[in-house]
Parts: sequence; C-alpha cells; structure tokens
Amino acid sequence: MKNKKIVFILMSVVLLSGCAQSTAFIGPAITVAATGNVGQAGFTYGTNEVFKKETGKDTVQYVTSLFELENENLLKSEEKKSKIDEDLIALVEGSIKKTRQKLLQEKAIN
Repeated sequence: MKNKKIVFILMSVVLLSGCAQSTAFIGPAITVAATGNVGQAGFTYGTNEVFKKETGKDTVQYVTSLFELENENLLKSEEKKSKIDEDLIALVEGSIKKTRQKLLQEKAIN
C-alpha cells in the first residue's frame, strides 16, 4: 500500500509538473522526502533561485544552452576541418597531375 502511494505521488509530480507556476521546489521537496535533510533541500532551492536570478535561466535551461553552444562550435570546427581536407586533397591531386605530366614529358623526350 505504501509503495502504491509513493508511485502515485511520483507519477502525479511528473505528470502535473507543467501545471505548477514554479517547479523549482520539486527537486528540494523530493530531497526532503527521500533523505529527510531539510538543510540540503533548502540550500538546493536557494542556489537554484540565485542561479535563476543571475542568469535568467533555470539550471537545466542553462546547461542545455551550453550543450547547444558546444554542438554549434563542434559543427563549425568540423566544417573548417572539412574545408581544410578538401583544400589539401585538391593540392595533392594538383601536385600529382603536374608530376605525371613532367614524367610523361621526360619519357617522351627519351
């Protein structure tokens, strides 16, 4: 019976979390329920609020934006690498063609 209540409460929190005005209290509330450590939950809530005030984003939004920025930089880096690879291939192919022409000319002369 107790397990069913816990599962029901957790499912309700997950499904109804979008209905709450501010979901910043859910994490600390779960911490209090799981560990009974009110101090840790208060500290977590406080740091989340300060972080939101300073950055204008929740911690999850901030971390997500960092990953998106890193992915954009990675894509730009790969594009630059691809361009360098293409330039290198063109340079090597040009050198090979010039060398073949010189070899064919020398062979024709001899």
